[in-house]
Formats: sequence, structure tokens, C-alpha cells
Amino acid sequence: MALILSEVKNQVAWITLNRPEKYNAFNREMALLLQELLDQCAQDPQVRCVHITGSGKAFCAGQDLAEVADPEGPGMEKILKEHYNPIVRKIRALPKPVLAAVNGIAAGAGANIALCCDITVAAKSASFIQAFSKIGLIPDNGGTYFLPRLVGFQRASAYMMLGDRITAEEAQKAGMIYKWFADKTFQKDSGQLALTLAGLPTRALAFTKEALNGSMSHDFEAQLHTEDLLQQKAALTEDFKEGVASFLEKRKPQFTGQ
Repeated sequence: MALILSEVKNQVAWITLNRPEKYNAFNREMALLLQELLDQCAQDPQVRCVHITGSGKAFCAGQDLAEVADPEGPGMEKILKEHYNPIVRKIRALPKPVLAAVNGIAAGAGANIALCCDITVAAKSASFIQAFSKIGLIPDNGGTYFLPRLVGFQRASAYMMLGDRITAEEAQKAGMIYKWFADKTFQKDSGQLALTLAGLPTRALAFTKEALNGSMSHDFEAQLHTEDLLQQKAALTEDFKEGVASFLEKRKPQFTGQ
């Protein structure tokens, strides 16, 4: 059975984590495969949005602890440096929107992969758990970077130290995710959001993502400079020309991602 299912359709890369019997927990093979797929998405001109979800009842339960406990396994240092950190870096650097569609439990590293994506949505029955303190570890996979920026320092501290289960409704209220959808319509609704993103001016979205990445560390003047440079690039795209023309002609724009 394939550890990850993937296909490109309607300019969306549909990626499904596929170890349902293990709640889609990552082992080394699965982590390296996701990196490979993200690289392919970055290079493929037919991909204008990436949609990541899980099969079965879970989005991702994080790391397969059997691999951690295996004395012949990769070990924690290699798991972080070669598995998870590259995944987060590739998602943030990917010049296209990445949508996490959290269909069920997202725990540990699985939660933090979801939270590092550009937009995160969840089924109403889904939940998020910073499960690290339950086994004597600290949040990794960028969790201590992204979560405080999403929900604030105090709330992030509590979520991480107490390991609370956070419902999709609470996650939306806290600003952790964009929104939740009803379970019955989740697949359709998250898919439609991906299709909407794929129809937008892809290069402008990539420049927006680059600006947001910079905002995490820039001061005000540096960020204004970044906006100036990226806006000049955006103004040279075909989609900008189309956007202006469609506005003046009072019609719906037809963006090509160029």
C-alpha cells in the first residue's frame, strides 16, 4: 500500500497521507516521500495549489513512536534534521499555496505540519493536540515558531504544556486555523477551496507568501522594502495585466498563473 497517495488534477496536487492503521503517523520512508512530492509540486507548472489531507480517521498522529524506540532506527536527531525540518522548510518555500485539510486528529508533528501551511481548515469533528509533553518531549517541527504567532504566547504555552485536545471550533476561535467545515461536506468544501486557490494569480500568491515569511523576522522598514521589491515583480506578471484588464472591462479575470 502506498504510504502517500497523490495526483495532479485541475491544477491541484492532491496529497493524502495514507497509513490509516497507524493514524497516518510518519516513519522515515513516508517523511522522505512527502519531501519528494513537495519538490515535485514546486517544479510542476501544472500545480497551482497543494491540498494535503489524511486517509481514515486521522490527519496525522505525528511520529511513529515504534521507529523512535527502535535501537536500529534513525534516532531523534536524524528524524528532526532529515524528516521534519525539511518538510516544514519545503512547505514554507513552496511558491504556491499549501492547504492543510485536517480531516481528523492532528497530533504532535502532525499538528505542526498542518499549522505551518498557508491555510488550514478542519472538519468539525477534527481536533489538534500538542502531545509532546505527554511523552516528555518539546514541540518541534516548527511548532514553537508558528503556534505562538497564531494564537498568542499564553495560549500557545498552555496548549503545549498541558497537551489539551483542541476542537476545530476552538481552533478557529483562537485563530489557529482559517475555518472548520461540517463533516458531511468537508471533503467537498476543502476541495473547493483548493480549486479556488488554484484559479488565483499564482505568482502573486507566491510573492505574498514570500512577504509573509519575511514578516516573521523583519522590522518595519525592512518589510516595507520587501513589499516594494515584490510588488514590482508582481506588476510585471501576465496575471496583473489580466487583473487590470478584467477590472476595466467589468468581467471575471481568467488568471493563468503567469
